[in-house]
Amino acid sequence: MSLMIDEIRQQPQVLARALAEPPDALSRLRRRFSKRRPPLIVIVARGTSDNAALFGRYLFEITLGIPTSLAAPSVATLYHKRPIPRDALVIGISQSGESTDINAFMELAEGSDSFTIGITNESASNLASLVDEVLPTQAGKETSVAATKTYTAQLLMLYCLARALGAEIPESDLKRLPDSVELQLRHESAVKQLANRYRDMSHAVVVGRGLNYANGFEFALKLMETSYVVAAGFSCADFAHGPIAIVEEGFPVFVFTPPGPTFKETAKLLARLERSHVDTICIGAPAELQGLPRSRWIEIIGNPPATSRYPLDTLTPIPLIVPAQLFAAHLSECKGLDPDKPRMLSKVTQTL
Repeated sequence: MSLMIDEIRQQPQVLARALAEPPDALSRLRRRFSKRRPPLIVIVARGTSDNAALFGRYLFEITLGIPTSLAAPSVATLYHKRPIPRDALVIGISQSGESTDINAFMELAEGSDSFTIGITNESASNLASLVDEVLPTQAGKETSVAATKTYTAQLLMLYCLARALGAEIPESDLKRLPDSVELQLRHESAVKQLANRYRDMSHAVVVGRGLNYANGFEFALKLMETSYVVAAGFSCADFAHGPIAIVEEGFPVFVFTPPGPTFKETAKLLARLERSHVDTICIGAPAELQGLPRSRWIEIIGNPPATSRYPLDTLTPIPLIVPAQLFAAHLSECKGLDPDKPRMLSKVTQTL
């Protein structure tokens, strides 16, 4: 068994531990921002952490109404500009805390009168030393190059940060997430069988929208780095605006299909793909899919929890990424590859 699969299976415990032992910084942040919320949030990250940042953008804008921007680190590191307005909240996300360009951007933020937060799995990292407050993800050592448990831990910390900023996400809803992830893990044998069916897959498209838009990119990234599948992530809307032309009969398209505001438009896309006999695999809630054609898709998970105050898909991103992670890991093994050691990759990537 690969380390990647072992680390995927650790996620219920990782999430439960983070919820049981929240960072002290959250209380300080809650007190600070109860007086005045930041007018703008800027998030900087790379790779899997950048997908977490994309989720954070949707989460903060939906639950807090605060405009949130994803920074382009190269603007600062290569073009030597400082695109950081005063009074912004700047968040750096890095699994290792040692990403050169992320840390360089955070150094600039520190000199711009912005308040800075670092979300990292390494509380003694350079990132942690550069920011005003650190939110450690407490995922434990992640050995596989492909990030899995640190991704979901980052998403959880973004939920916790949203609550500290004033989002009324009930803590009781967050505490249901470990059990929901455990439920997804019970479907691992079905996911493994599905991966074996696609062992000859060389290309794919992954579609997500709204709060699961980031998961589309994250799943595509995992397919690329562990199984060398040429994969692209799209929003449902962007995919329909042009890229849908690349698909044909038998082309694999993975679609995140949570209940909630995005489902109606996603269902229209699924019906369109069905008419073209595209090989569609849905990752979502079966109850919502009952009225759709069933010949070209495979359901592999049950209903994730729904938060009581926000749209039905608010808490779906963490449980929905789990079968996608499992699929990527098992597909890699079915192809005779080692998902823990992708070629030309290392755990810490240094770029400017």
